[in-house]
Amino acid sequence: MFMSIPLPISPKLIKKEENTGYFEVEGLYPGYGITVGNALRRVLLSSLEGAAITEVKIKGAPHEFSALSGVLEDVIMILVNLKKLNFKCFSDEPQMITLKAKGEKEVTARDFKLTSEVELTSPKEHIATLTKSTAELEIEAKIEKGIGYEPIEAIESGKIGVGALPLDAFYSPVKKVKIEVENMRVGKRTDFEKLKLEIQTNGVLEPEEALKKSAEILVNHFSVFSSLFGEEDLQKSVIDQEKEQSQQNKKTADEQEAKKIKIENLNIPERAKNGLTKAGIKIVAKLIKKTKEELLTLDGMGEKAAQEVISELKKMNLSLKEE
Repeated sequence: MFMSIPLPISPKLIKKEENTGYFEVEGLYPGYGITVGNALRRVLLSSLEGAAITEVKIKGAPHEFSALSGVLEDVIMILVNLKKLNFKCFSDEPQMITLKAKGEKEVTARDFKLTSEVELTSPKEHIATLTKSTAELEIEAKIEKGIGYEPIEAIESGKIGVGALPLDAFYSPVKKVKIEVENMRVGKRTDFEKLKLEIQTNGVLEPEEALKKSAEILVNHFSVFSSLFGEEDLQKSVIDQEKEQSQQNKKTADEQEAKKIKIENLNIPERAKNGLTKAGIKIVAKLIKKTKEELLTLDGMGEKAAQEVISELKKMNLSLKEE
């Protein structure tokens, strides 16, 4: 007779403070506290959808090292402040929001003019300080949906608008997750476990909803394994279509992840790594924008090293820019 592992009691919301929720799950089988807790923590921090500003145009600022007349903060500090803004986006298409401020005043997030598809959840965030009656600040920002974190280097150059300044995108609505596992008594056994979860969000998503969505993601992934020996009467055409779509999705996801790999982690000669790094090419996303001829002009990059770079990229289904 097959003996099943007992399931825990449903999670309880013990306490809630602003955007932080404290949860407990009791009755976990020995060892499952850390197993379940780590899985949830990873998904909570990396896999939930959110929205963020991905690029900005600031009137009078052709680059991030510009200074604006009558504005206390430099452009770099303004960009840092814009990264702190939290949004809900109800459209899958990019949304453009604008800000126009004039005169001596503090400029905050509530000064943005939003589209009907965007909701701002951090209106009090400081953006800049105008110090003169003649000072002006005009900003146009693009908001996009995404998952996790996307560095500037991973953004395709063709996606960035003319005159726009790209931003690192922190899409995740979850700011912090803390897990703690304690032993507890179940019947005569004292080695069962209680999992404590502390989940802090940015206000875009409630902690309860974040936990629910993360659990659903894990369940959906594990269901793939549970159906390994499922019903055999499924139509082959449907299975083939799902397999093809899954392979395409995996290929796309793998390519996106590959673009974020650091040059120092590639299996290529050290002299080639040094030459690329010295030229400011620190991740694969920047490397694939170069042609072979451009690589050959770098220090430490000969024909043999260039071929090894090409071979390494091929393993990731990527290639150098066509000449």
